[in-house]
Amino acid sequence: MTFEEWMRAVLARVEAALERYLPGPRIEPARLHEAMRYAALGGGKRVRPLLVHAAGELTGARAAALEAASAAIEMIHVYSLVHDDMPCMDDDELRRGKPTVHVQYDEATALLVGDALQSQAFIALTDAAALDVPAQAALVRELALASGSLGMAGGQAIDLASVGLMLTRSELETMHRMKTGALLRAAVRMGALAGEAPDANAMSALDRYAAAIGLAFQVVDDILDVTTDSATLGKTAGKDAKDGKPTYVSILGLEASRALAAQLHREAHEALGSFGGRAQRLAELADLVVNRVS
Repeated sequence: MTFEEWMRAVLARVEAALERYLPGPRIEPARLHEAMRYAALGGGKRVRPLLVHAAGELTGARAAALEAASAAIEMIHVYSLVHDDMPCMDDDELRRGKPTVHVQYDEATALLVGDALQSQAFIALTDAAALDVPAQAALVRELALASGSLGMAGGQAIDLASVGLMLTRSELETMHRMKTGALLRAAVRMGALAGEAPDANAMSALDRYAAAIGLAFQVVDDILDVTTDSATLGKTAGKDAKDGKPTYVSILGLEASRALAAQLHREAHEALGSFGGRAQRLAELADLVVNRVS
């Protein structure tokens, strides 16, 4: 199976899992459930679910366990996007090539969509029959830590407080390891933990890999924000610069940012060395993260 064929197969399973774990649009409150599905279904790169499945292949995780874990982490990611787009945060009108939730519906609904998707993520993990109770607890902990004040939410708080400031490279890296990297790391760890628990050395290698691609993802995001148009991105291009947000491009410059992305790409591949060919999909996903155009 080629990488493209593998991706299509996994993405179809992820979409089906999201359909299954999200409340139906005819269940009351119907408008809220419709808006949750509008936000979560039929769009996005699904990098985090792909990482869950790729890491799970290393540890022999069951398909149903990976489907629950990938649906859960995607719901957390989507909730963060819905809230991030709201007027009180980034105030954006375009996401995944369509109107953001607060534009399509209204601000109150967008707020509730994010809240409900967060809860639904943990329902998905604890409803998964393919995960025993200790595995459920481990995955719930990984996801909660990655999405809370020491992870994604904390990184977003730093991001909002940094508008108009010139951060050091170290400060910028700390922000992005929390805001973007924490959830990407959780995706790798959750996939691995959904199967036979890897030993400490294997988990350390996966952490190094996840740290590299987590930062690379944000560096590439910053590059694309200044080099790509809105139609290609599926969101408003150039908004970071317009809003006075510190980015890798604003701090390092475009060429140095590209060099950093290439360095992180190499680090990701080097971290997978001990796994050999078994980590092929993770290696290919590192390529996807760095070479993407949207």
